[in-house]
Amino acid sequence: MKNIFKYLLILPLFGIISCSEDFTTIPVQDGPTVANYYKSEADVKAATAVLYANPWFSFNDKFFWTAGEELAGNLYHTWDQEGQFFYYSYNAGNAHINSGWRGLYAVVNQSNSVINDVPVFAKGNVSDAVITRAVAEARFVRAMAYYMLSEFFGEVPIIENPLEIILSGNTKLPKNTRNSVYEFIRRDLEFAAANLPNSDQPGRATSWTAKGLLSKVYLTMAQFNLLTNATASSDLFMKAKSLSQDVIENSGLRLMTNYADLFKIEHNNNSESMFAMQWMQGNYSQGNSRQANWARSSIITGNTEAWGGGKCMTMDFLEAVDPADKRKSAIYMDVNDVYPEINKANGGYKYFIVNRDATGKELESASPTLTALKKYVVGSAEDNAGKVSTNQATAINQYLLRLADVYLIYVEAAIGAGSSTSDARALQYFNAIRSRAGLLDASVISSADLLKERRMEFALESLYWFDIKRAFYRDPVAVTQMLSNQKRDYVFYRDQSSGAADEKTKEGYIMNINGTGKITFRPENINLPIPESEVVDNDLLAPGAPAVEYKF
Repeated sequence: MKNIFKYLLILPLFGIISCSEDFTTIPVQDGPTVANYYKSEADVKAATAVLYANPWFSFNDKFFWTAGEELAGNLYHTWDQEGQFFYYSYNAGNAHINSGWRGLYAVVNQSNSVINDVPVFAKGNVSDAVITRAVAEARFVRAMAYYMLSEFFGEVPIIENPLEIILSGNTKLPKNTRNSVYEFIRRDLEFAAANLPNSDQPGRATSWTAKGLLSKVYLTMAQFNLLTNATASSDLFMKAKSLSQDVIENSGLRLMTNYADLFKIEHNNNSESMFAMQWMQGNYSQGNSRQANWARSSIITGNTEAWGGGKCMTMDFLEAVDPADKRKSAIYMDVNDVYPEINKANGGYKYFIVNRDATGKELESASPTLTALKKYVVGSAEDNAGKVSTNQATAINQYLLRLADVYLIYVEAAIGAGSSTSDARALQYFNAIRSRAGLLDASVISSADLLKERRMEFALESLYWFDIKRAFYRDPVAVTQMLSNQKRDYVFYRDQSSGAADEKTKEGYIMNINGTGKITFRPENINLPIPESEVVDNDLLAPGAPAVEYKF
């Protein structure tokens, strides 16, 4: 844990200009100390505003999508350490695993600084209600970070007050058990749900946000404990079902009518968004770097930051897509898809497998599966009223929780320990998601149906891996087989025979299996390893070291 404390001691609140143009904009401070900073409600709100942006950058920049999408078999990307998640060939020395771990503990640290400092240093300057609300906001964000830590890494150390730990002289913390971490998250979310308002500035967490995440945590706990404690699991399914229904029916939140609109800058903090990282154009780490990492070419971005030419959806994902699904073109680009919102000055952007100029020079090349990534790719500064800049900074928010997720949480909770449901409300919610996608209503929902629907709905949002994990908790053999049998390594090669079809058509290519050999998932891959640098400093974090119950 020594490495964690290197950055747990930093107080990144001061001197940071935050990552949005509304509630998260914070004035640069002239070196204030914590003791004299919290003089007004505006100061307290500035402290909580930081929680929505910069601390998440290291986690979101590479780790979240490489781990979240490649492990799940949605994203084809094989390059260097980023591609190790695709092959399940990573180890504890992977740089992106380290960034993800450090990034999430940076969020924990920032949350803890609010939780521990505001009640002490804002006392007497603002009302108790303002203090409680700030602590609740920070406890929600801390819960989200620990949910991510738990689902990516499994057993992890719980840190509430780093200063107390440092003063104790015992900074070698052990891992805590999964159920301890879940209980810690539950307590944070219960507090947040009880003390946050039902509405706030767009983008800020509310009581409904906390209830939405809590329903997902209850669902995760239910699946995790299903094989060892069926009675407790049944109760947790009921709690997830009840809480998700409450959010859907009473929050006032609504599904967006057009799925594609969810992923446009002008629709940040929309009626479906429950919690999202709040990004802005500007300096490095102030904005969302997803477009820079995923965009196919500079024709799309209007600058040199477009490193997604070789990234695409896997054949396993593409073959699972219903041809009638309206979500397709918002997730990935395929032959003849047209995007009027991109490259507006030239009449929009049309996707070609290969794009050449009038002289025959190749401008855009074929990807391994003849598709390109679209979600979170929004176009140039000119296309977006200046809200795209270099420094990998695009002002599109990154969802961590939206209402559609809560709809499907209810469905999964209704299935519970069974294999299907025809629960009327579950069908209503499930079919609302399908209707928006242009798909036919279901009359019964199996666990397999739900998993596929979640895969489509949240593709390239880095959440499907968590869905797979919940399925793994209840049936590890079936999920191991499913992942090992994916067509994630199927790719297209140009047909070199005489008379081959045009390079701009799929008929001009031959599908084959990548020559790297079969990709096999092993049950130990279900959790990522704690970074090697952490284990070197603290042997209590080693793979074989036991996890302990947390003392609440």
